[in-house]
Amino acid sequence: MRPAREHATNNSQTYFITSDTWDRRALFKNEAWQRLFFKNLLTHRSEAYFIHEFVLMPDHIHLLITPTASLERAVQLIKGGFSFRVKKELGFNGEVWQRGFSDHRIRDAEDYDRHVHYIHLNPVKRHLCNVPAEFKYSSAYPGWKLDPVPQWLKPLGYERAYGTTKVVPFQSDDPNSAVGAVTPQNTRD
Repeated sequence: MRPAREHATNNSQTYFITSDTWDRRALFKNEAWQRLFFKNLLTHRSEAYFIHEFVLMPDHIHLLITPTASLERAVQLIKGGFSFRVKKELGFNGEVWQRGFSDHRIRDAEDYDRHVHYIHLNPVKRHLCNVPAEFKYSSAYPGWKLDPVPQWLKPLGYERAYGTTKVVPFQSDDPNSAVGAVTPQNTRD
């Protein structure tokens, strides 16, 4: 039996979300669809969710978001809003998304970093690019303005680094300290 979904209403939880296109069709190979997806995604930003990381693959999406209302409402605005707009603005009359979505509540900074790496490496694994920063439909691509990582998910010394951070021992005056810090391999604005 599947456990009931946690209802995320103003609880400042961050989630890793995955949703597939209908029958895993490569709908997002079309540039007009890609632009419209991001236009819709950014339309509801801050109103319903904060966007921390994302990747738009040809047949699915992965997001790291923190809903400001409920998780279900955030995903409804992302998926339902896009479906409405693609039908209205691009004249598409078919199904866009598979029903439902997968979610995982981020537990801690290590879990967050693991999902950032997964998101950024997804296009590399699918041979769409050689390194994450080459794939322009990903938060790893330079120039995307994202919402900051929630404070409770930032390890000491955290800096944004394309999801390619590495944990190294933190230099502390306390010889008994076992705290780790994240050192970016390369940084961006």
